[in-house]
Amino acid sequence: QMGIIDINRVSCSPMAEFEPSFAVLSLPYIFRDSAHQWAVLDGPIGQRLLGALAPRRLVGLAYYDSGARSFYNTKRPINTPDDLKGLKIRVQKSEVMIDLVRALGGAPDPIAFEEVYSAIQTGRIQGAENNYPSYFTTSHYEVAKFYSLDEHTRVPEIVLFSKKTWDALPAADRAIIAAAAKQSEARQKALWRDMEKQAEAAVTKAGCKINAPDKRPFAEKVRPLYDKYGAAHGALITQILETP
Repeated sequence: QMGIIDINRVSCSPMAEFEPSFAVLSLPYIFRDSAHQWAVLDGPIGQRLLGALAPRRLVGLAYYDSGARSFYNTKRPINTPDDLKGLKIRVQKSEVMIDLVRALGGAPDPIAFEEVYSAIQTGRIQGAENNYPSYFTTSHYEVAKFYSLDEHTRVPEIVLFSKKTWDALPAADRAIIAAAAKQSEARQKALWRDMEKQAEAAVTKAGCKINAPDKRPFAEKVRPLYDKYGAAHGALITQILETP
């Protein structure tokens, strides 16, 4: 905002502090799948959200992929919400995530991320949730062999530019930077997909059991959270859900 940093890449989650409508992107199961997510973000809705950052002295240039977070545990595949009952699941220190696991029947435990491996190993918790690459790179797959692709959240990242710096640039330079940012979005998404494929292959080779449950029963269980955390953005939620 002050122009001390010209450009940065940040998660959409903290952006809700600057533009409250960004909180909608963190709601569980708001996106049906990757294709739906990018239809929203690359379409009028996503561009409108980026434009809403201008009064906050920020310029949103592009969205980056950070995958989908899914549950993994030591006990069993998660095929229905009932399969989470009796499982203590590590979550981020986020009210939405804590309420998500509770709504699905699990017991949330927001312990520090660096403690997750040992906590699973000792049985303090039975699982956690994260995207494919993180499941692999943290070695959590070594102690929690069941990875269930419920894909409860898909929170993208944003490429941000300081509006103070942006406004000081010639129009031609701004056009070049904006075009380069969009080109980088396509490249970043391709690289992310490669990382996901590599992680999936590695954990499968290590003996992990991967399943893809029907997401609809999970989404139904958490719909009350839309009223709790998205009451002020009902129209936006409806527009996202109705996007083909």
